[in-house]
Amino acid sequence: MPEPIVSLVDVAKSYHRGQQAVPVLARISLDIAEGEFLALMGPSGSGKSTLLNLIAGLDRPDSGRIHVAGEDIVGLSEAQLADWRARHIGFIFQFYNLMPVLTAQENVELPLLLTGLSARARRDRAELLLQLVGLSDRSDHRPSELSGGQQQRVAIARALVTDPTLIVADEPTGDLDRESAADILALLQRLNRDLNKTVVMVTHDTRAAQAAHAIMHLDKGELQAASGPELVASCQLPVVREICAASGGGNIADN
Repeated sequence: MPEPIVSLVDVAKSYHRGQQAVPVLARISLDIAEGEFLALMGPSGSGKSTLLNLIAGLDRPDSGRIHVAGEDIVGLSEAQLADWRARHIGFIFQFYNLMPVLTAQENVELPLLLTGLSARARRDRAELLLQLVGLSDRSDHRPSELSGGQQQRVAIARALVTDPTLIVADEPTGDLDRESAADILALLQRLNRDLNKTVVMVTHDTRAAQAAHAIMHLDKGELQAASGPELVASCQLPVVREICAASGGGNIADN
């Protein structure tokens, strides 16, 4: 069996409020296979964004091991971690985080400024990614001239421009209307299916979560398999099979 692209073992995380430690994640263990599309759900404050940030190397655990793309990221220095993120992680945010004074093409090019690519090569790659997300005719438009859905497509192109190992998406449809959200989810599915991109998505929206192969829930810092109809579909996936079996869900899914 191939090594998982993401592996967490007994990961715990707390934040401090004055002298008081507030536990957020309690000894989380999780394997994610290459090519998976995983949705993380949970109520506000459940730790789902914290878990996403740990996987993406934006935060550090109090204890436990995190291996992503063959690297033990817990042991990396801040400089090493920044270099690792640039090579392996593509970020998609709820509010797009585009530079308002730059065109769509220039926004997509931004991550490539840290590489040794020539200006022509950066431009060509940005144009290719904008074509991939269906915005080749909007390359010279600034964010204020684009709809919310179009801005998120630019953000997705930016996330993909370095050909990352893993795409992490934090509420990517949270600021969109239903039609635009459906378009973005269909695009993420296509990137996962056609380009075999591994996607980990945080969402509070059950409809958005259904776009994923597998759904996991965080509640009070503990990771749980999906329940009800969601369980039947997601327990077939390696990422949750062991947890499903432990909760009795494996038998449901096999029927």
